[in-house]
Amino acid sequence: MDIVNRYLRPGTLHLGESPPLSLYVHLPWCIAKCPYCDFNSHVMPAPMSLAAPGRRGGAPARDGLPEARYLDALLADLEAALPQVWGRPVVSIFIGGGTPSLFSPDGIARLLADIRARLPLLPACEITLEANPGTFERERFRAFRTAGVTRLSVGVQSFDDAMLAKLGRVHDGAQARAALAEAAACFDTFNLDLMYALPGQTLQHLQADLDTALGFNPPHLSIYHLTVEPNTAFALAPPPNLPDDDLASDMLDLITARTAASGLQRYEVSAFARPGHRCTHNLNYWMFGDYLGIGAGAHGKLSYPHRVIRQVRWREPRRYMDEAVAGRAMSNDDEVARAQLPFEFMLNALRLKDGFALADFQARTGLPLSAIAKPLADAEAKGLIERDFARVWPSARGFDFLSDLQQLFLPG
Repeated sequence: MDIVNRYLRPGTLHLGESPPLSLYVHLPWCIAKCPYCDFNSHVMPAPMSLAAPGRRGGAPARDGLPEARYLDALLADLEAALPQVWGRPVVSIFIGGGTPSLFSPDGIARLLADIRARLPLLPACEITLEANPGTFERERFRAFRTAGVTRLSVGVQSFDDAMLAKLGRVHDGAQARAALAEAAACFDTFNLDLMYALPGQTLQHLQADLDTALGFNPPHLSIYHLTVEPNTAFALAPPPNLPDDDLASDMLDLITARTAASGLQRYEVSAFARPGHRCTHNLNYWMFGDYLGIGAGAHGKLSYPHRVIRQVRWREPRRYMDEAVAGRAMSNDDEVARAQLPFEFMLNALRLKDGFALADFQARTGLPLSAIAKPLADAEAKGLIERDFARVWPSARGFDFLSDLQQLFLPG
């Protein structure tokens, strides 16, 4: 309760009703670390037993994965965090990683049962699990559905075996196609992840990937430009023959044309969906909603009457498990500075094609509209936004130059 009292102390902001709340659960292990990945993911440990005495039920550790002990840590983390979100309904759960599909269906069922016993989930709560075709087993996806998962996100990246090898993926194109066929059979909605601007990729390569992806009639498609991030293997040894900016722009034009022709609507910079299949969890992020993050390295953002708080859990899985079961899962938390809030809000909301309601800016930052009057005027003068009396949204030019638009809201 000391943490809650600290969050509830008086301050200069005046936030309205709490925004929607999501839950993010991080499962940090992968079979191999992809050279482009800057997420908190770790190669699975060698076979070992990390089970604590008297552990609760759950699938035994497989291939060195300390599943039961990690689930114990997640439960302890969640219980310690409950006073911070007490009584607030959860609109979505996202189980990310890492490769969450390495966990057994029994383990995922236990995780969701533990969550349901402690948090009020809305009847239509979206529950997403990230899955890797390299961990695909025919009955596994169906078992995840039985465990309570409502939406699968399949990390395909490409169907081209040569491209997958350059990306360090552990699956091949045939495994990707088999996984998607099973996802389509088991789930009413699922997401397919693709990447473009890959080493040596041509428009013809991308066309072939799009042909295959759209052939599965995905309800949701996420497409990301490969970027070389700091502290990755690609940062130390950049891959050769990356497409230049002109070719990458042509690739994006091809993506937007093909997706639109297939009935997928681009509703966010990197996200395309059929009607009724937009990702609730990601929409809550982009609309500056709240999310409690549990698991190794998980981030969270929570709103209180006078402040917005960001939290981080311990990053290294062993330390996270030790600290979580001792009631100390959170490594640090920080209040978002008043001057930083406009940028934090716009960094998310301007990713949406439909933009945001001005009333939501006031409610979710606790700031008056005067705080963004000048950058909005500058953005409009540059042709980067359009607006009416109630909403602001990026123009076509603003969507193409999103970073330039977002930077206008940085504190002076």
